[in-house]
Amino acid sequence: MTSRKTSASAPPDLAVEIKALTKIYSANGQGKRALDGIDLSIPRGAIFGLLGPNGAGKSTLINILAGLVIKTAGHARIWGIDIDGDPRNARAAIGVVPQELNLDSFFTPRELLDVQAGLYGVPKAERRTGELLELMSLTEKADALARTLSGGMRRRLMMAKAMVHSPPVLVLDEPTAGVDVELRLQLWSTVRALAAAGTTVLLTTHYLEEAEELCRTIAIIDEGRLVACDETQALVRKVDEKKLSLTLIAPVTELPAALRAMGLALEAPDRIVFHYKPSRAQVGEVLAAVAAAGLAIRDVSSEETDLEDIFLRLTRSGTAS
Repeated sequence: MTSRKTSASAPPDLAVEIKALTKIYSANGQGKRALDGIDLSIPRGAIFGLLGPNGAGKSTLINILAGLVIKTAGHARIWGIDIDGDPRNARAAIGVVPQELNLDSFFTPRELLDVQAGLYGVPKAERRTGELLELMSLTEKADALARTLSGGMRRRLMMAKAMVHSPPVLVLDEPTAGVDVELRLQLWSTVRALAAAGTTVLLTTHYLEEAEELCRTIAIIDEGRLVACDETQALVRKVDEKKLSLTLIAPVTELPAALRAMGLALEAPDRIVFHYKPSRAQVGEVLAAVAAAGLAIRDVSSEETDLEDIFLRLTRSGTAS
């Protein structure tokens, strides 16, 4: 594969544009619809989250963009390049960092990046080996054998490998799967640095707090269908639900019928919980009803809906309540 030359024209507003993307796998005369008419638009320079349970179709979508799987129907453009009309340059516009670490243990990071650049046809004079090693904080380990690197260094080296041909779009497939909290935070910092340097990042992850922390916009797919796509905070607001916890001064064995009728429940002898929609319920009325029932409150706390709630609701029912 030859490297893609940077165009002098203005970059596209959309780094990735997908229309009605469909993939049907056929076996024994039966067809499995892995993707069912997906529409997605990823703005240039974004950190975009792609979420979904196992088998939802995330890997199929990524592999179609990378040129590894042939779509059944629909259209896709990467950096304005149609994957069917100009597949060579479309592939050159994207770099994919797989979940699995596939590094040659007996090569150094410098050697691995040079070999990868050669596979993409990048001339020696145009290679960014030193720049990428510095970007990924691997300069001090440039000439150490890959097998001696820590897990975090290997992950960052995988990112560098995917960027040797200067793709404007980088796909990170479960980049922090199976790593500890400290390493996850290091990788988050690396992702932010990539985006700040102008790379558009498409992130797939099973860690919902990771998507909520990094991604401004999130798409959720389930059983091959797009069930949500919006800014992260807008998705959270759509559920419109909070949890109110009331800690009582004296424990009780049962709530009065009037409180149960309002939707309050006894979570522990000294704790009442109330799930409510702020747009429909007034906390003041609940507190007044608890006081009228003769229950003294020691403490009040509330919890906001988070992305995990959104994900579970959408992937179980297909719509948010």
